[in-house]
Amino acid sequence: MQKKILIVDDDPRNIFALKLTLKARGFELETCTTAKDAIQILEKNPAIDLVLMDMMMPEMDGYEAVKLIRQTPSISHIPVIAVTAQAMEEDRQKCLDAGAQDYIKKPIDVDLLLIAIEKLS
Repeated sequence: MQKKILIVDDDPRNIFALKLTLKARGFELETCTTAKDAIQILEKNPAIDLVLMDMMMPEMDGYEAVKLIRQTPSISHIPVIAVTAQAMEEDRQKCLDAGAQDYIKKPIDVDLLLIAIEKLS
């Protein structure tokens, strides 16, 4: 069964690149450019298996969004991989402390991303 992934990023170029990469590997994809939209999509679409969440976005950032996902019973079980240009060890820990299950830094290493997705599927 093919996995359905929600990509959340405020930069359309990042969404485009991730979509191309993941679609070529057989994943079904949803996308949005704000954390608020991501929460709404998750609540309306129980078929989503995983979220790739950009952590640095305007309005609501990824940290706040992941915390909200974890606090919402209907969607709290959905794994989140934090995707960020913040590459220090404390940044990784901050993502995990917010409730993300894994962390991938930008620019994205596709092999590492696929391993992280597989691990959480």
